[in-house]
Amino acid sequence: MSEYILSCCSPADLSKEHFERIGVRYVCFHYALDGAEYPDDLGQTIPFDEFYRRMSEGADTRTAQVNVSEYVDFFTPFLEEGKDVVHVCLSSGISGTINSARNAALILKERYPERTVHVIDSLGASSGYGLLMDTAAAKRDEGLSAEELAAWIEENRLKVHHWFFSSDLTFFVKGGRISKAAGVFGGILEICPLMNMDNLGRLIPRFKIRTKKKVIREIVKKMEECAEGGTDYSGKCFISMSACYEDARAVADLVEARFPKLDGRVLINNIGNLIGSHTGPGTVALFFWGSERVD
Repeated sequence: MSEYILSCCSPADLSKEHFERIGVRYVCFHYALDGAEYPDDLGQTIPFDEFYRRMSEGADTRTAQVNVSEYVDFFTPFLEEGKDVVHVCLSSGISGTINSARNAALILKERYPERTVHVIDSLGASSGYGLLMDTAAAKRDEGLSAEELAAWIEENRLKVHHWFFSSDLTFFVKGGRISKAAGVFGGILEICPLMNMDNLGRLIPRFKIRTKKKVIREIVKKMEECAEGGTDYSGKCFISMSACYEDARAVADLVEARFPKLDGRVLINNIGNLIGSHTGPGTVALFFWGSERVD
């Protein structure tokens, strides 16, 4: 039995069953759909297909991070059990939640001076963040102490590559990420932006690619360029998607064909309702281990 708890935030976008299988606890963010508030509980309260259908029909969305008191409530039972905590937060490049977690850890240090809550910035999101947690759980099971695991995560988090594309610019326009004019122009030309996450954990547009067919090929090409070992890559590969399974499957099929030494088949997850509130439907994200991200 582990002497510490490994935990993260719900936007790591693995399934509830996956988290349970690898023994990782999670704290739920929040979102609002047409003014009603819900926990980002991995599709348990509002299934993903219903959520994205309602977005497509014009539902308004808002999101909220975990506050200090919620982190205190989340961590406290573990400390009362006499266990330390290694908690990995959603990227500080897209959320300020790590500040709440760190403040909660300071409060709890005063209450439980013999216990430690290690708070680490994942510099990742969605199932790339999930891939980091999946591997961290395996390292924990190999026998790493809480301190050793926290150090390992900090040393290796930038080796998880995040590449995204979207075939629907509606919600990028709505969220102010691209201008309305660029969105209209991009729609006419069938432009699918290809984005990645930089070394500060920010989502950065990199290329404007015409047609979904071409961007699917290009995102796999980026994996060929960046994956550890190139096409001999033997690690895990995760994909997350928002209501566009066929597109995600097309990427997964191409990855499995190009990387014959993969550790298992590509795992396709849903982009959760928290991150999906910003992307909307039509986004596919590809995650794998590779060289360290530098910009």
